[in-house]
Amino acid sequence: MTNPSSQRRALIVRNDFSPFGNKLVQSGYVNNEQMHQALVESRKSGRPLTDILEALTGQQLSPDLLRQYKKQQLFELKILYGVESLDPEISQISTNQVGQLIESLIPIDICRRYRLVPLSKNEQPPSVLIAMVDPDNLDAQDDLNRILRSQGLQLQRMVITLEDYQQLISKYLDEQVERQKHLDYQQSVDVKSDLEGLDNLDLEDAPDDASDDLGAALKDADAAPVIALVNKILVKALQEGVSDIHVEPQEESLRIRFRKDGVLRQAFDSLPKKIIPAITARIKIIAELDIAERRMPQDGRIRRVFQDRKVDFRVSTLPSRYGEKVCLRILDNSSTQLGLDKLISDPDALAIVRDMAASPFGLILVTGPTGSGKSTTLYSILSERNDPSVNISTAEDPIEYALPGINQVQVIREKGVNFALILRAFMRQDPDIILVGETRDIETAKTAIEASLTGHLVLTTLHANDAPSSIARLDEMGIEPFMVAASLIGVCAQRLMRRVCSECRIPYTPTSAELARFGLASSGETTATFYKANSLQPEEIQQARASNTLCPKCNGIGYKGRCGVYEVMKVTERLQEAITHKAPAERIKEIAVEDGMVTLLSYSLNLVRQGATTLEEVERVTFTDKGLEAELKAKRKSSLTCITCGAAVKPEWMDCVYCLTPRFQQD
Repeated sequence: MTNPSSQRRALIVRNDFSPFGNKLVQSGYVNNEQMHQALVESRKSGRPLTDILEALTGQQLSPDLLRQYKKQQLFELKILYGVESLDPEISQISTNQVGQLIESLIPIDICRRYRLVPLSKNEQPPSVLIAMVDPDNLDAQDDLNRILRSQGLQLQRMVITLEDYQQLISKYLDEQVERQKHLDYQQSVDVKSDLEGLDNLDLEDAPDDASDDLGAALKDADAAPVIALVNKILVKALQEGVSDIHVEPQEESLRIRFRKDGVLRQAFDSLPKKIIPAITARIKIIAELDIAERRMPQDGRIRRVFQDRKVDFRVSTLPSRYGEKVCLRILDNSSTQLGLDKLISDPDALAIVRDMAASPFGLILVTGPTGSGKSTTLYSILSERNDPSVNISTAEDPIEYALPGINQVQVIREKGVNFALILRAFMRQDPDIILVGETRDIETAKTAIEASLTGHLVLTTLHANDAPSSIARLDEMGIEPFMVAASLIGVCAQRLMRRVCSECRIPYTPTSAELARFGLASSGETTATFYKANSLQPEEIQQARASNTLCPKCNGIGYKGRCGVYEVMKVTERLQEAITHKAPAERIKEIAVEDGMVTLLSYSLNLVRQGATTLEEVERVTFTDKGLEAELKAKRKSSLTCITCGAAVKPEWMDCVYCLTPRFQQD
């Protein structure tokens, strides 16, 4: 079926032979054969007739002939489409108004797709006048009406030649480029003085042989101030070993904070408010995000080289009241030590985790809040099981660390490639061990459990406060309890706690009241030596640095590094029965403690006894009233003894099974 628009264009070409064509023949510019050849070529290629004639004859048309041709062309377009035609040489076109309409109403991609230009906005009737190369394009009319209808506006069409449309759009795009150049230059001039205070930042030398090398980029004297500032932020974060960078617009300033060892602190003095758009745009550019999109959150990634090692920054932007907040998570393979023995200090907990990881099939859950080291624990398990005889596949969002010999798959949500879809595909790839980055919905949870029931070892993470509450979390998702009981091998809950600096820590003996707060008063530890962190205030750090008394290991913070806190719950027969009968989390915790589970609070208090951390860190990270209550309850149950023979007895016993005494007391 022939397109009506193409029929009309063909009609224009055939009619061009008269009167314009006749005038060209009569003037001797072309003969009849050349005119006919030009008409045929124009009809086939779609090129303007005037261009073909000039190429054919080697002579340029005079301005009068070109003007006459255009007048005839516009007249025919007006007759054929039944709308007014636009001649930019006669009509006064406001490029500012065109630009405003493109930026606020008709997006540039719509203009280029349908070859149209918005000209003006009219009050009576409320409408927008749009010049179109093909006013009869129904798809264009549908899209325009959809856009304008939501604003209470109507569409008014005009016809324009292709050449005039291209000139108008090119003029708008050229002005945009010049405007952006001017803005970039102005921002560079404005912020240069504001960044002078950062020039004396003490930075180590770095190799110059990589194109994405942060060290080399930092030493580029010709770099724009905004680019230099972003490079300094990234380099300083890497040098200080932080885990996250927060770029936060405030009402009157820009605040940049670093998270190190789980605690946020301000990294720079407040920066001027006017550089907020420039800093945000620079980070979005290097993360390959859409700098024009400011109303929706975006996620991206930056890969750079620093001191001969590859470093990834996971970038997240979020619109806030005063601008876009940007958070960068630093993923540094070289600073991560994989291996369960490097993470879990308690020998019993380490043995249980390794025993669970050696299982041929089943489900292992690792729980904890964001940033608690769950991924590192999972990678450590995989590194210990990684062997040429074992097929290991992982589904991750994103892939944080590259592990040789393991098949790692990236989740792509935009294309529907989610955890559940990848997991189903894994089942056809003959896997032995499967890692699912995160279980957050019932589809992923069911697929993971089904995989664990069909002869595969499945490792995954789950957001839960502790190990027993993960059972309630699965029940809340809609997983049948009998499936959880049949598939679950164990749960490992974890936290990260700051390690007290071994060089400047302060020994002290806590009071009975302090010990009682953590349930330790009755543990015979009233004479034990614990440690406090020698944490200095910012002004004290400056004074200590000036007097050369600052601790070289922690720089006055009082803590250096972090240690893991683990709660390992291996599923026993008693726990399987409790899970099947939908026992509450409190009862599951009681049974797990009776079967030997060390709670998060107990594990962290053991670290305090060893001098690895402080009671302040316990209170910040693991101490809760419910945890303390469960701990004391477990202690009371485990300390029941028979008053006759002194043997340990269980609370559910009516009589002592050793001497048959009907009564026993709490020790």
